[in-house]
Parts: sequence; structure tokens; C-alpha cells
Amino acid sequence: MTYLNQYYHTLFGKTSLFCLAVFIGLSCARSANPDIERGSDYEYRPGYPEVRFSAVGFLNEDNQPSINLAADIVYGSLIFKEFEGTQQAQIGIDVRIVKKETDDNVIDSKHYDIEIKKEDSSITTSQKSFIFEKRIDVPAGSYTVYFTLTDKNSGKKITRSTDTSIPDPTNNQIDLTDIRMLGKDMDADSPDWFPITTYDVPGRIDSLMFIFQATNNSSDQPLTISAELLRFESDQSIARPMYFNNYSPSSIQYKGIDFDEETVIRQSQRKLLEPGSVFIEFRFARQERGNYRFEVRSDKEEDQLFKARDFGVKSENYPAIKTARELARPLAYLMDEGEYEDLMAISDSDSLKQAIDRFWLREIGNKNEAISVLKLYYQRVEEANKQFSNFKEGWKTDTGMIYILFGPPWYVNNQLDEMVWSYSYNRDDPSYNYLFFQPKIQSEFYPFEHYILQRNQQYYSVEFQQVSLWLSGLILTRNV
Repeated sequence: MTYLNQYYHTLFGKTSLFCLAVFIGLSCARSANPDIERGSDYEYRPGYPEVRFSAVGFLNEDNQPSINLAADIVYGSLIFKEFEGTQQAQIGIDVRIVKKETDDNVIDSKHYDIEIKKEDSSITTSQKSFIFEKRIDVPAGSYTVYFTLTDKNSGKKITRSTDTSIPDPTNNQIDLTDIRMLGKDMDADSPDWFPITTYDVPGRIDSLMFIFQATNNSSDQPLTISAELLRFESDQSIARPMYFNNYSPSSIQYKGIDFDEETVIRQSQRKLLEPGSVFIEFRFARQERGNYRFEVRSDKEEDQLFKARDFGVKSENYPAIKTARELARPLAYLMDEGEYEDLMAISDSDSLKQAIDRFWLREIGNKNEAISVLKLYYQRVEEANKQFSNFKEGWKTDTGMIYILFGPPWYVNNQLDEMVWSYSYNRDDPSYNYLFFQPKIQSEFYPFEHYILQRNQQYYSVEFQQVSLWLSGLILTRNV
């Protein structure tokens, strides 16, 4: 049973079920810079399997080129059928490896049929993942790898793709492979290294490991590989109310993330004394919430190489909401400043959960209605995490705030660096049409969708009315 299900089950002694439905997939896009890997995006489609996928080119133990495939498939996004006391899902996986120069030059294709069996009935809503890993030998070169997952119980399929390249071990030149990123959660039942396929890393991950290969076939001198773990200044704040002043262009909230403001967390060097290909790994302890880059460089000035893996550390159980503190934080949109500060000052987890319970019950009154309201609220928080995360959790963004309070927009209009969400049939109604703008257009140098709400003092009554719908329970029958 997931923590949210347990929370709904135990809150006020009542039973409730939790089911996540996703409206729209607006997530940060991966970088176009081939030397900076960012992992997979979420890219949700309602009712479809949730898959995050990565493919990294390597030279195997025999110095032969190969591609390491890794996908994490969210259990709760699959359709399970009960059979003889177990929950069973049937999936098909198709992998197609295509030469990057031509889309019709298929180097290899594989098909896998997989049956997933679980005795725990809560698997049908679990945000945990089934990990799929394979290694496929291919010639050296640059490839686009297509990964298609079919849920055989629903007939729904989704395709993800990524690019990778593998150096030719016979070439007399220095080279670096892409960087593979792994994590370890020591609180897991069986702690072990597992592939991290996304940009976003849950804060519960205790250790990080980066693996790559360096080749130095022709040089008669040692090759030095330098590595750094960098942290960038970035906004981690909760979205301010709709009626507050707009952000100053010089503020970090406006910039979102500043790649020119970096802090070196750790530096290291490895020297390759012998010619050939060498596996190199770097390990780091848990990092605090923020945005990072692990980068490696060679010391050959005439032919310097560079590779990097960007990642962002999010909340402990991201994108899920499990702990009492994770449940408390998003209440900033429903509480006044003083009440919220008092809530967040509670350090004991049990006391914090009790305070959250009292808040919902005090505001709504009816226990069953309170459970339905908070279930809807936290459902939207998780949906916002999956749809709007960039350099911070999706629920903290301006789009996430509006999504949580008002739900999915009725209409969305995108134009260059602007986007309008409409919650009215009248597109000219200033109270229910919200303009978002991007201070910086998404590019390989700024690979995030960072939309800022155009705030207005006139939104005070609009936001007050919407919060009142939540706190009265009327949100169950009136969305706006």
C-alpha cells in the first residue's frame, strides 16, 4: 500500500482509494547538446504506460561496442488483472537501434515479452518501477534508440527514444563514452545500484555513481581525465500568490537557474598510464536539493574532450508524496503565511501528520468529505510534479500552482514564449484567463520550460474564492 493510500486509509479512521490521472504533459525537455546528457523526461499521456528510458554506448569487457539499455516502468501505470490471488500485468517491449545518419538503417531490433506478478494488490497504484535492463552489441557509431512499450492488458503503447554514440576501439585517438548514472537507496529492502534514467533524482537516494570509459589508443603519454561535480544556483522557492508583485528580472525566481553561478562540490583526476579503454567511476554521497552537473574533461589541449550528466535532486520521494513533511509543504497554497509557518515549524513527523489532519477536518468539518478533498488536492500535487517539474518540483512552479488550485485548463494557447490557460468560455475574461511567459526560450543552453505567471493585484479575489472552494469542500462540485 502506498503512503498516500495508507494516509487516506487511516485519516480519521476512514478508508479511501487513490488513483492518479494525468491531464497534460508539459515537462522539461532534454538538452540538445550531445555532450550534456540529462536523462529521460516524463512525457505522460493519460491512460498510457509511464516509461523513462536511457541508452548509453559502451565498450564491453572484450572491448567490443555495445549499448546499455535501461527503462523504469511505473507499476501503477500498467493494467493488472487478478489471477489465482496475484496481480498480473503483461507487457511487450520492442527495441529498435537505428544509425543516426539515416532513419531507415536499422542495425538491430529486439522483442521481449514480460509477465509481471505481484501478490500485493496495492501494486495497481504504486509509483515504484519495474526496472528493465539489457545490453545489445552493435558496431561503433552514432545511433538513435527507439523503445516501445505495449501494455497487453490495455492495448496502449508508448514509444521513447534517445541518442547515443560508441567510440571505435580501433581508432588511434582519445575518446570518451557517454556517462551512465546510477543510484542506491539504502532504505530499500535490497539496496543495490540501479540506473537513473531521468533528470530528476529523488532525495532519498543515498549514493550516486557515474560510470564512463576513456580510450587512449595512440598516445605514448599518460592521459589525464579531470572530473568535477558542480552545483548551480537555482530557484527552489514555492510559487508566490497570484496577486503578489511580479518577480524582478534580476531575481533567481525570474532566472530559474543560473548556469554562470556554480559551486564546485568535488574535483578529482584519474591518469591512464597504459593505452586502451578503461572504465572510470566516481561515487558521491547524497546531495541536498538542487541542480548539478557531473562533467569530465581530457587534458589534451589539441583534442580536448568533454562529457557531462546533468541532474536535479528533488524531494525525498519525488514525484510521489509519502512523508508527513511532503504532505505539509503544498498546503502553502491554502494557508495564510503565519499558519503555514507554524505548521512547518513542527519537527516531529507524527505531530506534523496530526496537525495536517486537524487542518483538513477543521476547515471542511465532514470527515468523509475531507478525505475526498485532500485526496483530490494531493492527486493534483503529484500530477503537477510529473508534468511541470524543471529545476524544482512541479508543484512549486507557477503552472503547478494554478494547476493544483484550478485543475486542468479548459483551453491552452501557446505562442512563442507565451502561454495562456483559460478557465472560461470567454477568452477575454481577465479573471479566468492566465498568461504565462518564458523569460528565456528553451534551448540547448537553457533546457527547461520555465513559465512565469503574469501576476495582477486583481487576482486577490479570484485566488481567495478558489481557496474557499477547497476549504469548504465545494471544489468537489465546482472546479472554478
